[in-house]
Formats: sequence, C-alpha cells, structure tokens
Amino acid sequence: MAIWFASTPTRAQIQLLVKGCMPEYLGIEITEVGEDYLMARMPVDHRTRQPYGLLHGGASVALAETLGSIGAAFVIDRTQFQCVGLEINANHIRGVREGFVTGTTRPLHLGKTTHVWEIRITDDRDKLVCVSRITVAILPAGRQ
Repeated sequence: MAIWFASTPTRAQIQLLVKGCMPEYLGIEITEVGEDYLMARMPVDHRTRQPYGLLHGGASVALAETLGSIGAAFVIDRTQFQCVGLEINANHIRGVREGFVTGTTRPLHLGKTTHVWEIRITDDRDKLVCVSRITVAILPAGRQ
C-alpha cells in the first residue's frame, strides 16, 4: 500500500528538493522510489571518508537523515505541515573504503505528530554497513 501524500514522488522531484544542500554536496542520489520505501546511494570518496580511509560515520548518518527526512516530507501535506528531525541514532556495523553505499528507508510509525523511519545502509556487495533510525516531528507549516 502506498504511503505517499498525493502521489508517489519522482526521483526528479526529490532531487530538486535537495538541490544546493548537503545531500547534493555528498553526492547522494535517489535511485528508487517504491510504494513504501526510498533508496539512495552515496559514493565512498574524498567527501565521505574519515582520515583512516573508511566511510565516515557522520556521512552514513547524513545519508540516513536525508532518506528519513525526505520520506517524511512526501508523506505529509507540505502546504500544511513541515517535518524536522528530533532524534537519530546509528549502529555502524562494517567499514567501507570505496565504491558506493546504498540506503533504504521505510517507516516504522507514521503518526499525526511524529514519524519513525528505519534506514539500512549496505555496501556494493549488499553487506550491512549501518542501521539507523530517525524520529521526525510533524509541525504546522512555517513553525520551526
């Protein structure tokens, strides 16, 4: 069953939403939109590595927050509401040195005032790299 507010968002609509923001700088690209999930990939390169040459945990969290926040934004009526992150956590399971990581997000809870989204990040071999969960507050439009 589709979870999206008006219709399933397109990859182009989502990319337009993040143009000029951190996801664009990190090279995050939406790859798939399903009835109840979003997928995006992010390169493991000079923008996303830490000094030891591994994917930076903060970059994984940025990918997770991007996916969870975008998911929440397309479930609500954005003319009436806006969503902002309340809390995010991440468990880093495996290091990655090169290639891409892919995040998939699905809602665990879609309430009137809060959403909870789970994000699973995998490497090019489909091995689990990170599991994250974000709680998003749903606020009246114009309030922050």
